Amino acid sequence: MENKPSVVTQKYEIGRLLGQGTFAKVYYARSISTNQSVAIKVIDKEKILRVGLVDQIKREISVMRIVRHPNIVQLFEVMATKSKIYFIMEYCKGGELFNKISKGRLREDPARKYFQQLINAVDFCHSRGVYHRDIKPENLLLDENEDLKITDFGLSALAETKRQDGLLHTTCGTPAYVAPEVINRKGYDGAKADTWSCGVVLYVLLAGYLPFHDSNLMEMYRKIGRAEFKCPNWFSQEVRRLLLKMLDPHPQTRISIDKIKETAWFRKGLNSKLHKSETAARQGVNSLERNGSGPSENNNASPETKQESVEPPKLNAFDIISLSAGFDLSGLFDDNAQMREARFTSVQPASVIITKLEDVAKRQKLKIMKKDAGLLKMEGVNEGRKGPLCIDAEIFEVTPNFHLVEVKKCSGDTMEYQKILKDGIRPALQDIVWVWQGEQHEQTQQQQEEFE
Repeated sequence: MENKPSVVTQKYEIGRLLGQGTFAKVYYARSISTNQSVAIKVIDKEKILRVGLVDQIKREISVMRIVRHPNIVQLFEVMATKSKIYFIMEYCKGGELFNKISKGRLREDPARKYFQQLINAVDFCHSRGVYHRDIKPENLLLDENEDLKITDFGLSALAETKRQDGLLHTTCGTPAYVAPEVINRKGYDGAKADTWSCGVVLYVLLAGYLPFHDSNLMEMYRKIGRAEFKCPNWFSQEVRRLLLKMLDPHPQTRISIDKIKETAWFRKGLNSKLHKSETAARQGVNSLERNGSGPSENNNASPETKQESVEPPKLNAFDIISLSAGFDLSGLFDDNAQMREARFTSVQPASVIITKLEDVAKRQKLKIMKKDAGLLKMEGVNEGRKGPLCIDAEIFEVTPNFHLVEVKKCSGDTMEYQKILKDGIRPALQDIVWVWQGEQHEQTQQQQEEFE
């Protein structure tokens, strides 16, 4: 018998194994309360900690919360125990697109449909500053309606990870689908690299085999670098022209996603439903805009009261999603993290927040050790059983008039920190706090229970 949990946190009943990799297994599961089918990715904490993949897992969660699109597998929630992390995801009944291709090449019309859905989803990712970097048929799933869904954002990159030259530098992906500039390790444009991979996928859909293949890996890399491939005689002239533009070994002249969508071959058979789903995805408010932006920038806070010497760091998309109440990632690898830190949002200027925090420090007999760029370091005057209590309060700018503040114990006794937070810090900050992290969710849940 396979060693697997039968029920996850009393919410999901685990079923058959759908697939597995080095660090994770994916199971079919059913919600006990709603009977909804889901897929659960079970990740072994010990393994990823041992090989240093913590940041990759956190990035995958954050990216999947940013990219909400009809043709991208949806992440519903993340849960963790001491030994496992659980991704609760949309279940795709049709399995991998790879399985369909393995039975033989596709006709042009169904291949075009999948390609259209792939390009629209990739275009959406790029509009959110996300580059997949491992596009291949094994990472493309099909739902019960035979619609394509991109999955596995474990190797994806955010725009913020670019170096000063504006390029990505991590060599990753599956060799046969990787763009030549990625192999050359000279830096690459994530969008251009994804476009190349989409071109390889299109070729595979229509041919049933890879454009670049050789038993010798270095020889295959040489073919990729020179874009040495031949189109089968059943490829139409329109497809040949498109593939030559997508599989251009020079990223500077390679066709863009926007230009692909303008080609006659791509536009053939597009219906209003596809237009509507694409428009809805682009116009819909994603989780970052719903949960991270807070109130409008045109609120009553006065910009002139902002102290010029206080310049808190600005949060990027990854930071906001990582810190958001619904997807706080701090506890995934540290079971006691929530005991040592708290967060709140405020519509007050950074200067007002700093002044208030200084006042709180004096009341709680905490000595201010450092005040720099939105960071306030405070230390207790008394020596506790675990040394002096040290607390960091750091302000992050989400918008000019909306800030997120993290109050974190750096050293000392956790229970002492909890007491000061509950009896001193929280009551004293009441007039500047918009909401403490977790309170909004608890209020909503309470209102829902009362309604029911």
